[in-house]
Amino acid sequence: MLCRVVKLWKAIKRKAERGGLCKSCCRGAAALREGRARTECRVRGCCARAGCRTGLEFRVRGCCARAGCRPRAAQAGWGRCAGPGKGRAAPSRPVRWRRRRRRWAGSGRRQERGSAAPVGPCRAEPSRGDRTMPSYTVTVATGSQWFAGTDDYVYLTLQGTDGCSERHLLDKPFYNDFERGAVDSYDVTVEEDLGEIQLIKIEKRKYWYQDDWYLKYITVKTPVGDYLEFPCYRWITDEKEVVLRDGRAKLPRDDKTQILKQHRRKELESRQKMYRWKEWHPGFPLSIDAHSHSELPRDIQFDNEKGIDFILNYTKAMENLYVNRFMHMFQSSWSDFADFERIFVRISNTISEYVMQHWREDFMFGYQFLNGCNPVLIRRCTEIPKKLPVTMEMVECSLERNLTLEEEVKQGNIFIVDYELLDGVDANKTDPCTIQYLAAPICLLYKNLEKKIVPIAIQLGQKPGPDNPIFLPSDATYDWLLAKIWVRSSDFHIHQTVTHLLRTHLVSEVFSIAMFRQLPAVHPLFKLLVPHMRFTIAINTKAREQLICECGLFDKANATGGGGHVQMVQKAMKDLTYSSLCFPEDIKAKGMDSKEDIPYYYYRDDGIKVWEAIKSFAEDVIHIYYESDEVVCEDVELQAFVKDIYVYGMRGVKASGFPKMIRTRETLAEYLTVIIFTTSAQHAAVNFGQYDWCSWIPNAPPTMRCPPPTEKGTVTIEQIVESLPDRGRSCWHLGAVWALSQFQDKELFLGMYPDEHFVEKPVKEAMAKFRKNLDEIVSTITERNKNKKLPYYYLSPDRIPNSVAV
Repeated sequence: MLCRVVKLWKAIKRKAERGGLCKSCCRGAAALREGRARTECRVRGCCARAGCRTGLEFRVRGCCARAGCRPRAAQAGWGRCAGPGKGRAAPSRPVRWRRRRRRWAGSGRRQERGSAAPVGPCRAEPSRGDRTMPSYTVTVATGSQWFAGTDDYVYLTLQGTDGCSERHLLDKPFYNDFERGAVDSYDVTVEEDLGEIQLIKIEKRKYWYQDDWYLKYITVKTPVGDYLEFPCYRWITDEKEVVLRDGRAKLPRDDKTQILKQHRRKELESRQKMYRWKEWHPGFPLSIDAHSHSELPRDIQFDNEKGIDFILNYTKAMENLYVNRFMHMFQSSWSDFADFERIFVRISNTISEYVMQHWREDFMFGYQFLNGCNPVLIRRCTEIPKKLPVTMEMVECSLERNLTLEEEVKQGNIFIVDYELLDGVDANKTDPCTIQYLAAPICLLYKNLEKKIVPIAIQLGQKPGPDNPIFLPSDATYDWLLAKIWVRSSDFHIHQTVTHLLRTHLVSEVFSIAMFRQLPAVHPLFKLLVPHMRFTIAINTKAREQLICECGLFDKANATGGGGHVQMVQKAMKDLTYSSLCFPEDIKAKGMDSKEDIPYYYYRDDGIKVWEAIKSFAEDVIHIYYESDEVVCEDVELQAFVKDIYVYGMRGVKASGFPKMIRTRETLAEYLTVIIFTTSAQHAAVNFGQYDWCSWIPNAPPTMRCPPPTEKGTVTIEQIVESLPDRGRSCWHLGAVWALSQFQDKELFLGMYPDEHFVEKPVKEAMAKFRKNLDEIVSTITERNKNKKLPYYYLSPDRIPNSVAV
């Protein structure tokens, strides 16, 4: 190895001599190979001009770094420049080989900024006199995530209103620049004052191998002492460059100079080439044009791809849960309900253990429609549907107010959950050894005198008839229990595919892509929304790659796998409306808005509080940048963003109710609240309770292996157990709900904005107010949950991640 290094060093010196480069330049070979000018030489003492052969090991103080400048010796040592063409050349000293990871030459790979010094009068020339040149202090912050640092060459150029600086190499001698989590400062000297700094250009050039770099921000201290902040928060890959504007948010109308308008336009043109729309399945909201996670732009990829590998996570979850020992018995059935405890005991917690103990009770069945992981389906019944021919005689024993069924309906005491969407959906046929079944039940619920919701009638199909009986609480124990299990299984399928996948993941991806395509980084709405789009496109791409793709993990355990989930999304698109994403409006439309009538609906209570806090924050930010409704109308980038969502996300369907244009500040505030609430609070409410409510398999079966019963009085405990998922599918299901319920490492919760995209004081004050409001909500929820056997905390802001990232 040493011989090879010595040979390489000698070859470099020979090429340097033939090419007119400094004999001591450790980068001579690279400069010759890449055809770069002599200004690349970084050896101290080299004048950085073609023809230099001094090979000095150190820079003589005061050298002007111009061709022909020959330093002379002072009595006290090397230290004074005689000016161009004056004096005699200083003797050269050999450069010693130093084995360092980033610096080959003894005095530093990139020691001197002399190469970037402006060509002009030597400061040591007595004829010109001494004068002070303007100096800027540049501070560069590198990200703290894994592999954020770089060993590449980093160059900086300052663009001001009065001129542009030379290209400066950012380097300090005997120092490892741009390490992970580092904050490095550099002095940049220029000939003339540049005026107000408008842009900063950062260039990265390869040293040894391609080395990505995550740049957080740059601050510049001007010669007069002003500080300017230039947020970046993105990866610089390959030999790329980025041009940054200062952190003050600007609308398109605020840019007056051509250079700023051009920068804004070029950024969007570049983004629109990277973030392209693509149809994954007909009828779906459009998604990102990428087949795998590795094809995504680096800025939206996960920091650590293994952290979101579904196969790895599920396998790891099953190992942690000690259920992998059952996988070899994939097709075998459980013996009885107690047998399920063999995979449950080790992973019990407060809620899931309570579910295991009380899942058969009608109270627990009804409670989950209000505060389980799918609390969005229940609605007040205003009329008994004809397809559910329930009579007063059937439910009389369940009604407690001595009223008829019609009177109970009029008083608002009857509720309904209809799984009509599942009607006609094909069950999973990917495993020929196991036949799987789906049902589309209708469940009628009643608010008793204790104001608790309990079931009073269940029909397992949409078409009434003698082979589709209505099951009642007064029926045989196992008849009623199996009917409820079928409802819970159907609820699981709607939850996974519609409530969770479509209405949070896919919709959030639409918001993300439209934001990157139409809002430049300097736009205030980009700065507001970008924390809520973190990793959303990445997690969805990974899901399409491994989870919900053909033969993906979704097919292993779910009855809607093998294409059924695709049919469900296509059917559910007609109900995906703008008003259904407006939380208060949706709650009211379902007749579930009265706290007095339904006092235990914590999903509604906490959701309203979080919605109002987000809306107040959005209004505060909007009023800082939009002085009037006219300014909203004139914002062409905002209107393009809204149009992208309508045309590509909602496929241009007028019935969706999504606006094509926003004309008022009030409408804009609601629109932004919908986006932030959906990507944060709504996803948290329907995602992080999956393990709590679905880990006990009989309470949320992912598949059923026997068809729904067609008559009463025939169900046995053996038939119920035989209908439930086998051991292998139960294990896959358990690993899935465990993995999906875990927060990401270093999770950022609602109101946490460590990346300072905004630099203005009014916005930071609005953020502080937002966090204060969220803290008050946390305190209220914590106090309410004290001593509760079933606490509801999914919408507590300290448990709501900023974005859809799992």
